[in-house]
Amino acid sequence: MTKAERFFKEIKNKKVFFIGTGVSHNDLIRLFLKKSIPVTVCDKKTKEQLGEIYDEFLSLGANFSLGENYLDKINEADVIFRTPGMYFNHPALKKAMSLGISVTSEMEVFFDLCPCKIYAVTGSDGKTTTTTLISEFLSAQGRTVHKGGNIGKALLPEIENICEDDAAVVELSSFQLISMRKSPDIAVITNITPNHLDVHGTMEEYIDSKKNIILHQNAFSKTVLNMDNETADSLSAFVRGKLLKFSRKGIPECGAFLREDGKVCFNNFGEVIEIMDKEDIRIPGMHNVENYLAAISAVWGEVSIENIVKVAKEFGGVEHRIEFVRELDGVKYYNDSIATSPTRAIAGLYSFNQKLIVIAGGYDKKIPFEPIAKPFNERVKVLVLLGATADKIEKAVTEYEGYDKNSIKIIRAKTLEEAVEAARKEAQKGDVITLSPACASFDMYPNFEARGRHFKEIINNLK
Repeated sequence: MTKAERFFKEIKNKKVFFIGTGVSHNDLIRLFLKKSIPVTVCDKKTKEQLGEIYDEFLSLGANFSLGENYLDKINEADVIFRTPGMYFNHPALKKAMSLGISVTSEMEVFFDLCPCKIYAVTGSDGKTTTTTLISEFLSAQGRTVHKGGNIGKALLPEIENICEDDAAVVELSSFQLISMRKSPDIAVITNITPNHLDVHGTMEEYIDSKKNIILHQNAFSKTVLNMDNETADSLSAFVRGKLLKFSRKGIPECGAFLREDGKVCFNNFGEVIEIMDKEDIRIPGMHNVENYLAAISAVWGEVSIENIVKVAKEFGGVEHRIEFVRELDGVKYYNDSIATSPTRAIAGLYSFNQKLIVIAGGYDKKIPFEPIAKPFNERVKVLVLLGATADKIEKAVTEYEGYDKNSIKIIRAKTLEEAVEAARKEAQKGDVITLSPACASFDMYPNFEARGRHFKEIINNLK
């Protein structure tokens, strides 16, 4: 009997409550219901708001606890699966745990049951592209890859179809990692900068959450850290197995780096192996070179240089990440909706060799905007602001010592349609307009994907 078979046998008669519908839970709820496991779906939405999902789950035999008081019944559960969007230290969950109820998550159980090697990536920026690159490298090498986690797909529903020789490649957010007590075989931390402080409250808790990706590794594991990021690099002391680092500014003892002549190389304790020229990388931006360095370090020894170069030349990037939308009247439009933090927005600015017209602003994650002041003043010619953080971003830009009102024009908009219209009005032939919000989307959209899709829809409908 496999671990997965034993798990489903043991949970068969337990009352399982799922807090939150959505990407990480819907397929899992379907699986549990099809296995006749008693399921209660808890969601703040009403049955009208859930719509088709409510009808489907009802027909499969689910119970529901919906609306404002959706958490009222959770103490009746034997097992609670929390969605990553629900804070692990929520008082209702702490109360449930004190009553002996098992509180877990899709990713925690997946890590417990997964029969194959797990490659996991976390970080403040770059984790989706790095996760995707690792997946592309391993696929090019002929491995069967299961990609998921925070990247938009639950993997636990697939657990019974995963073989020992496969590879699981997962992206993990701080919200997933905060409660995890199992680490992957190969762990990658792309960088750590202030993020999600509206939920975590302190930078210390945010870092501690990220740290869980390496704290529970064994002596045969591999860890990849960013040598150029002080916080990530400082976690070296916690590494239990083999430590690799990546850098575009120096040469690590072991790991991938960018040489001064523009060559991507790997240093294996003094033996330097040349892989490719950075110009071979199809997706733009120095931050994507960093993503490649991280991913190469993660798969080194398992993927051939030929396959690494093949992926670099062919891989066109991930949706919403400096994604080219269209060119109209000589103006190019890019969707960088993934830029949900200042550092991510800054990386986007430096992906172009010219000043940009930038649409920014959104939900307030309580992170400082001072870091964007210098890059925005140097790299932006027109800044269109909207959303809850518009005032804070404008303040950071205009209070910078090098601010020149004649060098950067600041415009306000109430909606994304208005912002695009204002940006287009200011644009001349040869300009680049990019949606690079530097903020999360929750003040106007459910997630950055919805924001990015709406932006693309607006752009593609321009006459």
